[in-house]
Amino acid sequence: MIKTEKSYPERRLRGVLEELSCGCRRFLSLADKDQGHMSRTRLDRERLKSCLRELESMGQQAKTLRAQVKRHTVRDKLRLCQNFLQKLRFLSDEPQHSIPDVFIWMMSNNKRIAYARVPSKDLLFSIVEEELGKDCAKVKTLFLKLPGKRGLGSMGWTVQAKVELYLWLGLSKQRKDFLCGLPCGFEEVKAAQALGLHSFPPISLVYTKKQVFQLRAHMYQARSLFAADSSGLSDPFARVFFINQSQCTEVLNETLCPTWDQMLVFDNLELYGEAQELRDDPPIIVIEIYDQDSMGKCDFMGRTFAKPVVKMADEEYCPPRFPPQLEYYQIYRGNATAGDLLAAFELLQIGPAGKADLPPIDGPMDMDRGPIMPVPVGIRPVLSKYRIEVLFWGLRDLKRVNLAQVDRPRVDIECAGKGVQSSMIHNYKKNPNFSTLVKWFEVDLPENELLHPPLNIRVVDCRAFGRYTLVGSHAVSSLRRFIYRPPDHSAPNWNSTGEIVVNMEPEAPVKKLETMVKLDATSDAVIKVDVADEEKEKKKKKKKGSSDEPEEEEPDESMLDWWSKYFASIDTMKEQLRQQDTSGMDLEEKEEIDNTDGLKGPLKGKEKAKAAKEEKKKKTQGPGPGQGVEAPEKKKSKIDELKVYPKELEAEFDHFEDWLHTFNLLRGKTGDDEDGSTEEERIVGRFKGSLCMYKVPLPEEVAREAGFDPTYGMFQGIPSNDPINVLVRVYVVRATDLHPADINGKADPYIAIRLGKTDIRDKENYISKQLNPVFGKSFDIEASFPMESMLTVSVYDWDLVGTDDLIGETKIDLENRFYSKHRATCGIAQTYSIHGYNIWRDPMKPSQILTRLCKEGKVDGPHFGPPGRVKVSNRVFTGPSEMEDENGHKGPTDEHVALCALRHWEDIPRVGCRLVPEHVETRPLLNPDKPGIEQGRLELWVDMFPMDISAPGTPLDISPRKPKKYELRVIVWNTDEVVLEDDDFFTGEKSSDIFVRGWLKGQQEDKQDTDVHYHSLTGEGNFNWRYLFPFDYLAAEEKIVISKKESMFSWDETEYKIPARLTLQIWDADHFSADDFLGAIELDLNRFPRGAKTAKQCTMEMATGEVDVPLVSIFKQKRVKGWWPLLARNENDEFELTGKVEAELHLLTAEEAEKNPVGLARNEPDPLEKPNRPDTSFVWFLNPLKSARYFLWHTYRWLLLKLLLLALLLLLLALFLYSVPGYLAKKVLGA
Repeated sequence: MIKTEKSYPERRLRGVLEELSCGCRRFLSLADKDQGHMSRTRLDRERLKSCLRELESMGQQAKTLRAQVKRHTVRDKLRLCQNFLQKLRFLSDEPQHSIPDVFIWMMSNNKRIAYARVPSKDLLFSIVEEELGKDCAKVKTLFLKLPGKRGLGSMGWTVQAKVELYLWLGLSKQRKDFLCGLPCGFEEVKAAQALGLHSFPPISLVYTKKQVFQLRAHMYQARSLFAADSSGLSDPFARVFFINQSQCTEVLNETLCPTWDQMLVFDNLELYGEAQELRDDPPIIVIEIYDQDSMGKCDFMGRTFAKPVVKMADEEYCPPRFPPQLEYYQIYRGNATAGDLLAAFELLQIGPAGKADLPPIDGPMDMDRGPIMPVPVGIRPVLSKYRIEVLFWGLRDLKRVNLAQVDRPRVDIECAGKGVQSSMIHNYKKNPNFSTLVKWFEVDLPENELLHPPLNIRVVDCRAFGRYTLVGSHAVSSLRRFIYRPPDHSAPNWNSTGEIVVNMEPEAPVKKLETMVKLDATSDAVIKVDVADEEKEKKKKKKKGSSDEPEEEEPDESMLDWWSKYFASIDTMKEQLRQQDTSGMDLEEKEEIDNTDGLKGPLKGKEKAKAAKEEKKKKTQGPGPGQGVEAPEKKKSKIDELKVYPKELEAEFDHFEDWLHTFNLLRGKTGDDEDGSTEEERIVGRFKGSLCMYKVPLPEEVAREAGFDPTYGMFQGIPSNDPINVLVRVYVVRATDLHPADINGKADPYIAIRLGKTDIRDKENYISKQLNPVFGKSFDIEASFPMESMLTVSVYDWDLVGTDDLIGETKIDLENRFYSKHRATCGIAQTYSIHGYNIWRDPMKPSQILTRLCKEGKVDGPHFGPPGRVKVSNRVFTGPSEMEDENGHKGPTDEHVALCALRHWEDIPRVGCRLVPEHVETRPLLNPDKPGIEQGRLELWVDMFPMDISAPGTPLDISPRKPKKYELRVIVWNTDEVVLEDDDFFTGEKSSDIFVRGWLKGQQEDKQDTDVHYHSLTGEGNFNWRYLFPFDYLAAEEKIVISKKESMFSWDETEYKIPARLTLQIWDADHFSADDFLGAIELDLNRFPRGAKTAKQCTMEMATGEVDVPLVSIFKQKRVKGWWPLLARNENDEFELTGKVEAELHLLTAEEAEKNPVGLARNEPDPLEKPNRPDTSFVWFLNPLKSARYFLWHTYRWLLLKLLLLALLLLLLALFLYSVPGYLAKKVLGA
């Protein structure tokens, strides 16, 4: 709807949704009337209810969706509409059919041989056209199949019979309509009335109207057929069925790409019905391909269907419809594709004058092959003479044939009946390469490239007594990619007039490179890269001292290693992938905007300005993804990078088949598995070579080309294929996402490398319990090409008991890389350096490589001079002319400009191609026992150095970085504004018994607590307490490395890498219950907010990131002191401030910590002062007198004094009352 409809697809979709909602409403109204039907079962009633519910919901959804359809939302809404369609199809299918299906049986001697089953719902008749069964009242072609289990699988694919039937199923009252669909022009033969039958149906039909036709089947060729014989080939022939006739083509022996070039003529075909109907809808032609077997039945290989082009007697046999063009028809074997058939079919009506009116059949009836008519001239392709040159390089990995090893193989090339044979390899084990490299043959091929026949490659083993045994074969189905096309001399990189000067500074931004690439070749242009202004700007920024200063710093050369380069490159790769995603989205948006612009007409002024702003913003956001790795980011350190490919190097450089191709040789029958997994098992070896085809005579300018050697034809400048000794250096960086191999869900991986007879197993250095191991290993292997050219890098799982399990392996064809023009032997680095982390690896300097490339490609150059300038062909490269040695002394050099030329070698006319840069490739690991399932990915690269040139230097040290030992000293000084959780036992005041807990992430078991500041009434706590956290740290990955045993039964320690994060928590201590958590903060030691100078300045936003706080790294700052907020979540799951902590973080290396030891907590050496806490800070039940003094007396002293005074008064009163009676008695009695 979106692609085909030129205008307004959204209107069409709205119309469809409107129709759907109306249809749903109509169904609901009809179903309501019909609901109370007596004859319905419970299943019918429940199903009807379900349909009503679903359709009511669907109608409402369709109505809502219709209102939401806009031009930019058409795609999403179309997906939702497809869901509606699936639901309708599901609902329309009856769960329980009330009418049984129709069976058609073919009988022979009262035995059921074959059958066809037709669903009755497809035959039901209705006077309403939409409700009519799709096959009702139509003449249908049915293919009968075998009954029972014999009809399943490959046995049931062959058609037992073809029947043409007219079927009608309807109510008895509608029987008058049962002949309504038959072709016109028949008379009914009715049964005699005496038999007591009704007048319906007639016992037979006699057609008075019939047309006689002749069918011409032009069977030209087939390609990529099914391999039906154990040799991996077939003896195919085609059988063509039409109406009630069938004919076969001739049998062509041992080929999968037969060219029959045969016309089959079917005479006197009687077809019934109106001429116009037959012209518009002719019967189907069935074409089946079989494999001829000398013993037993022919094997079915595939089937296809075709409709002929019909010519009526009153039509002229002339263009555009006649003669018909050859077409490709897909051949199917079951559900799988099994090749293509190139053929044409024409159905010609024989008029009153007979066959004389038909176009004559040209060509001899009797040829060498017998009475076979070829495809006529107007239909068969126009042929031209082509020369096919074949480069015979060698054969690889040939398997045994009939238990005997292949010793003297030969390759036979055949195309359209012509061919050529390679020279014989006299000893396959010693040297599997051919002695004669290039041979050719001439053949007549169609001018239309799409009709070119396949080219067959067959490898035979020459055995004793002149016997030849087929080893394997390969069919090149398309020769298109091997057609020689003369170079386009008008292309900018071809023109060699004028000079193009490319000025490359060491840090030239990509925007300038882009300008350079877009130059017209004819102009003598110079590009000046002025870096001075940029440098000035940078210096100005540095003086200002912005908060991003640490990232602008120049990295210390001595601190950098290969891993610095690797991680910088990984960041660049991620950035590129992100930019690719965003640019893809931008393009889609732009396309949408363009489409809507066309509809809306001119934009309003404001909208225009807004669009322009957006565009400008996008442009200023930085260079696009297609501009290479060299794009430097503003804040990125100046570290030289390499190219990290997220896939195999072969995928990036077209499998290194720039001139040497690899053809898999197949033998054995093709498996019937639909997934084609048996294809791997059929491979019996590989043929290495190439093809080049072109029309003859040869273009004159090619023959005139400098150094054209006619013995090599189009394969000029190919290297010798003599055996060569090579030093192969394999660097294995790391593996990712490995498939678990142990029951604990982990693996203990190690590397194994196999090349020829060399087998290296690095079993001792297995990495325990890791699915993402970092290997950082290099292996040197001496190999001899071509005998040892397939490198296998495997990852095994180490097991203490039993054999080690293969996790996965990857195979690399080193030979194609070694000989490729892309120069995959050793990657071209970004810069040339003779010392440091970016040291030049190749034994040849850039100037030597450039000289060699120019010599091999017959290019004028290189011409060095004046300093900092080199000319290659018509390209002039300029750049730095000085180089620093290890001592910092500068000297003149041409290597920088030579390297610049190599990095832009694809711009050189005629021979230019992209050279492989210094890289790391990512290869999938596969396991033969689990075909097609990736078992992980392996990052590696391979260097190759011929042994006949100067020896390369020592291998790069890519061993994993050892974590550096550090000690983090954290002093908790004070806390403030801590929430008060407890109520005082005596006074009821709010207070907290505060202590602070801290640990490094991953070391929770080593957590450390301060002492408790008891009875804090204000939220203030004083501690002066020191934590000590020793840890191992990887600076490049910014991770802490922890090694520990997973359990007491573990054989060895497992290494974990955890982000460097310090956690500080504040707690309220309780003696008779669990401590209460109050708040926490987690500080990423690489980037955490700088602490506030005072408690007042410390806010919650510092931790949540809502306020812009400068970030610091403890690894750069070394010592940081300040206040940080502590947060906790409330009942609404929102953060709230629960306290503030004043802490000091001090980072030392292990050596520094050893020189300046300090004590834990407040211990020696270098003890901290005791905190000046208030007198009230103690435990009440341990100090009852103190509690009375500080809590009771302090709070209730006046009350207590009053109570004491009152008690004394009461005591005096009591004594008075007690003693008064006695005194009174004494007084009265006068005693």
